[in-house]
Amino acid sequence: MGLGKMIRLRRLFAHPSGRLCSVAVDHFLGYHDALPTGLKDLPQTIRQVVAGRPDAVTMQYGVVRTCWPPYAGQIPMIVQSTAGRPDDTADEIFLGAEDALRLGADALAICAFVRGKTEAFHLRRVADAVRQADPWGLPVILHVYPRKWQSDGKVDIVFTPEEIAWCVRCGIETGVDVIKVPYTGDPTTYGEILRACPTPVVAAGGPKCPTLLSALEMAAGVVRAGAKGMTVGRNIWGFPKITAAVEAFKAVIHDGRAPAQAMAELGLQD
Repeated sequence: MGLGKMIRLRRLFAHPSGRLCSVAVDHFLGYHDALPTGLKDLPQTIRQVVAGRPDAVTMQYGVVRTCWPPYAGQIPMIVQSTAGRPDDTADEIFLGAEDALRLGADALAICAFVRGKTEAFHLRRVADAVRQADPWGLPVILHVYPRKWQSDGKVDIVFTPEEIAWCVRCGIETGVDVIKVPYTGDPTTYGEILRACPTPVVAAGGPKCPTLLSALEMAAGVVRAGAKGMTVGRNIWGFPKITAAVEAFKAVIHDGRAPAQAMAELGLQD
């Protein structure tokens, strides 16, 4: 590994715990109908996220240019290159490695949906991104999700251990630096997958949980499984007190707090 890539990865995993607690606000084309409430006012949401001091924030190119300048250099920034949906009705790459470096990004994120007829296309594009980013020392973080087609043509993201293990193997094969993949819901099965992976794995924040406590319990399970952290989106900005939610996730992921204890210390109620 070159020195530049090492420096950038160490920024992302700088906490003494060795884990990453980051926030994603890169949700856009993935929503077919309308943006969720927590993302309608991006400047306000990002202000509240940054106030919680996460280890990094992931966002799209235009959001970096317009919303990130007040916080530039304060927190590592990851730029998302992909705008896509699991059913492939939207599937575009918005920027490459050099664009990300010009923005000052610490890593380039790319999304891939596996299983189905377009699996190889998604993975080839990930491999292309790795090849393009490597000479510049830019880490590539793969956001990878397994999907299943229903009889009505709809596509679901699945969370079975077998499919999550397949996602992780795809990340290993394409040579990415970090794999972000959904949690199986069980520390034992997730831990078995992680122990067989030579690449750092962080858990995706998952679908919106009914309560903040249940979201924090998921994070606690991820930590017990041995993951290198978690990247959370709607389970942070989907709750009213965004800054406190960031701090609660940090307490669980970095400090090993029990979810209920983390909430009590921050004066949060479910």
